[in-house]
Amino acid sequence: MPPEVHRWAVAGGILAQDDAVLMVNNRRRNGSTDWSTPGGVVDPGETVLGALTREVAEETGLQVSAWDGPLYTVEADGSDGPGWFLTVEVHEAQQWSGDLDIADPDGIVFDARWVSVGELEDLLTGQYAWMAEPLLMYLDGNAPRGHVFRYTVTGDHRDGLVVTPATS
Repeated sequence: MPPEVHRWAVAGGILAQDDAVLMVNNRRRNGSTDWSTPGGVVDPGETVLGALTREVAEETGLQVSAWDGPLYTVEADGSDGPGWFLTVEVHEAQQWSGDLDIADPDGIVFDARWVSVGELEDLLTGQYAWMAEPLLMYLDGNAPRGHVFRYTVTGDHRDGLVVTPATS
């Protein structure tokens, strides 16, 4: 009997202003850190936009009142490796209010800042492809709205994962 595959549904948000994107710094369970746009897991009973609005408020203190999207979707299939399948639906904030104030109840996000689009590639160097490539391609205009980015993930340990673009 094959092992059970854990399915993660995640909502990601792009907040952009003045040629900059809001990024958050995350501390993972193993102590490593990485940068991403704000967002997180869609809890049972939540809608994608409900979860995204909640996560952005927790991670940044900003209250988003209007979203556009989905802009793109990411599917990372680790069912033959680490035993999970990740789907990320990404939307862009159209209106928000408030000031940056991190109050992440999960204790994952510990920093947030506006990053110029030109600095993003350097900031995302070393990230898993499913985190960096879609964002950079979308912001550069190299991915059409609604595009689905698919990746295959093999390996059984965070430091040993091999991520490859999946062929359609």
